[in-house]
Amino acid sequence: MTGRPRFTSPWRALGAAWLVCAGPASAASAAQLQCQVTYAGTTHTVRAEPVLDPYPVPSVDIGGRFRFKPIVVGTAQRVDRVLIYAYLVDGAQALPIHQAKFLPPFNLSPQFLTGQQYLYAGPLERELMYSCTLQGATP
Repeated sequence: MTGRPRFTSPWRALGAAWLVCAGPASAASAAQLQCQVTYAGTTHTVRAEPVLDPYPVPSVDIGGRFRFKPIVVGTAQRVDRVLIYAYLVDGAQALPIHQAKFLPPFNLSPQFLTGQQYLYAGPLERELMYSCTLQGATP
């Protein structure tokens, strides 16, 4: 070894220090909930990113008969809870028919959080099916 500094420029040293600090944060994937929702033979993919306030999250129209609302409460690195709501659309109003709550610990690998769920509602017992996978959540 010659005894001279490894970094020949202060900018290179600063850049290397930034990479060391930022590397683990950028390598971690952000939490995301992905749901496959099926009604009347059509499957919709509904995704939910982490939010701190669950109340303003909108629901998603599913075939004009249902509304589906998945919510991930937490941050990109930590999920505090997952909430899933389903509503039957009856005229001008949406009637709640399903509510599910999932709490940590969550598996680090992508996993089926809910399994396959079947919901029946309305006078004709219409069927809504869904399954959700949680990715990037810390235990």
